[in-house]
Amino acid sequence: MEGTINTKPQSKTYRLVMTALMASVICIFAPMSIQIGDIPISLTNLAIYIILYILGWKQGSISYLVYMLIGMVGVPVFSGFTGGLGKLLGYTGGYIIGFLPMAIVAGLVIDHTKNRFFHLLGMVVGTIICYALGTAWYCFSSGTPVGAALAVCVIPFIPFDLLKMVFAIGVGPLIRSRLCSAGVYHKI
Repeated sequence: MEGTINTKPQSKTYRLVMTALMASVICIFAPMSIQIGDIPISLTNLAIYIILYILGWKQGSISYLVYMLIGMVGVPVFSGFTGGLGKLLGYTGGYIIGFLPMAIVAGLVIDHTKNRFFHLLGMVVGTIICYALGTAWYCFSSGTPVGAALAVCVIPFIPFDLLKMVFAIGVGPLIRSRLCSAGVYHKI
């Protein structure tokens, strides 16, 4: 028909562009952080949660991997505007890596249920996995006992991470809905 917009999904180009665009969103938000001790409060997980609503678990995880690779080659996109392999080997490297399973777990739940309570639960479980990987690496790289590491690396972050999850649950579906209404979003 004349005058209609083809809203059928998705070419490979569309998927690549959306994945790259969302990787750039992570690159913008992740460096913004507040340093509290060795582990900063960053917006990385907030960006990931919202992106999962837009891209789904698979493309969302790939966009995070792209971000991680950009940081690994030295572009200052990690928290505190840092980058390089040294960051992965430092105290926070386990958290940077842990965001990937967090994205997969939370994204799978978001993709397979419409219930926002389950979205929150998926984000909590994913974040626990990220905490476990990050804290284990922190203990290994710093020689800190687990109890002391939990006090430094996990406990202070729980309220902020819960707030980020609640915010993402409210904003993520809204952004996806607005993109759909504008005709620029196709489920990947």
